[in-house]
Amino acid sequence: MKLYSDRALAKILDQNIFHQISAVADDLGVECYVVGGYVRDIFLERPSDDIDVVVVGSGISVAEELKRRLGRKAHLSVFKNFGTAQVKIAPSNLPQLGEATAASNFSQSEEATGASQLLTQLGEDGRGLEVEFVGARKESYSHDSRKPIVENGTLEDDQNRRDFTINAMAICLNKAHFGQLVDPFNGIADLEDGIIATPLDPEVTFSDDPLRMMRCIRFATQLNFQIEDETFDALQRMAERIKIVSGERIEVELNKIMLSSHPSIGFEYLQRSGLLQIILPEVAALDIVEKRDGRAHKNNFYHTLEVLENVCKNVECGMRNVELSPTAMISEECGIDSSLENSSSQRSENHSSFNIQQSTLWLRWAALLHDIGKTKSKRWEPGVGWTFHNHNTIGAKMVPPLFRRLKLPMGNEMRYVQKLVDLHMRPQVIADSEVTDSAVRRLLNDAGDDIDDLMLLCEADITSKNEVKKKMFLENFRMVREKLTDLQEKDYKRLLQPVIDGNEIMELFHLQPSREVGVLKQTLKDAVLDNRVPNEREPLMQLLMEKAKQMGLGVRI
Repeated sequence: MKLYSDRALAKILDQNIFHQISAVADDLGVECYVVGGYVRDIFLERPSDDIDVVVVGSGISVAEELKRRLGRKAHLSVFKNFGTAQVKIAPSNLPQLGEATAASNFSQSEEATGASQLLTQLGEDGRGLEVEFVGARKESYSHDSRKPIVENGTLEDDQNRRDFTINAMAICLNKAHFGQLVDPFNGIADLEDGIIATPLDPEVTFSDDPLRMMRCIRFATQLNFQIEDETFDALQRMAERIKIVSGERIEVELNKIMLSSHPSIGFEYLQRSGLLQIILPEVAALDIVEKRDGRAHKNNFYHTLEVLENVCKNVECGMRNVELSPTAMISEECGIDSSLENSSSQRSENHSSFNIQQSTLWLRWAALLHDIGKTKSKRWEPGVGWTFHNHNTIGAKMVPPLFRRLKLPMGNEMRYVQKLVDLHMRPQVIADSEVTDSAVRRLLNDAGDDIDDLMLLCEADITSKNEVKKKMFLENFRMVREKLTDLQEKDYKRLLQPVIDGNEIMELFHLQPSREVGVLKQTLKDAVLDNRVPNEREPLMQLLMEKAKQMGLGVRI
């Protein structure tokens, strides 16, 4: 967080694109401001290439004139139904915009020099530049809809409708007041104090647009800010309103919370506010401790959050090598929560390379959901205590309907999460007993390419406060990892599938796909996994014939 004077802000905005917009606005005789997340991120010293501009008048007219002046270097998209327009400039065209025109107007004072350190060429990350234009407006909402009734308004009206004070700041682009900050709700103070608060009555803010409740928690998580008491009280009172928000929009916010440095902050806020019980009741239900005969089980909700944090920490330490293809993340909005938001997220069915943080999205989901089966499997057994037998299997069956309800992708991503939930107890079972080649081969066969992620999840699942017990578990997992490495080095993965497959079995015995075929296939597979016979045709064929004879099957010529 760094404070800047209006003069320093003018220096930061001393870039050709802002001067181009300024000239257009002045020529058209309208007020023009850069607003929202771009302004917030200046003070947070975070780079941003997504610029939102509010025009007191027609935002479309300013965008059209800007496009005319930039010519072929820019692409214009107009959304007349919403009164908005977008100007995109490809990375290859950015240098053609020329240098900033007003650099000579600023003396190199200590403050200006510090501000210039933040000034980097927009679009240098290769994404190009996007500028969204909208006319200043005021909004009202009906009780059962997120779609606002929109009217033309002033800058004050536009700032009033913003979601949070830190997103309600604006910087003037008109030449006469270039760089002047307009901060009617003291968003700067809230940035300094690390506070998320609404510009107006939070109950009205959340009632008008319930998605703002999710965004409130998301911003608090991403920025590691506290939610103001009055704002949090309103979250609790208005939680039921989240039911009118579509699953797709909730998914976007959940994924942003999940991808933050410390997602447990967000999920604890969701639980305390009552939102989690509505959105993810399977996870919320874990927040209970039952006691009987003086014996209590642990709170599996807070255990889950600890596992989630462990996964994030271990990934940051470079323990994970396999990357997945997550839902593409929607770029940071600038504090506007209307129907104009693009909530669709592109989903990939294939594995591809993403940055480490994004590639862990589905591993983090697996951590969050790994124990959801415990609520249904919990039993009290006299003389034993609380048990959660088969909670992994039960939890795995709960994953598909949960993903479907939240509009999460139902392809490879869901199957990956389901697999990790189902298998997360296997390495522990192996580690608790003698680590045999046979058991590890089976684990490797079932986990496939996701074995490293499974082991990472299992190690993150060790949250015991008993250091001796914790050390023992980690040592056992180390032995499992060593055995996995040994088997992989010997290329056992290539040999795990018997050389005689189901098609050949059906042809030999003139069978249709049936239970008998499955039994014969499993017999061969078990023999290979247990290393009772080599994965070679002759010994496997002999075993196959013996088993077929026991089942009353014969080869038909």
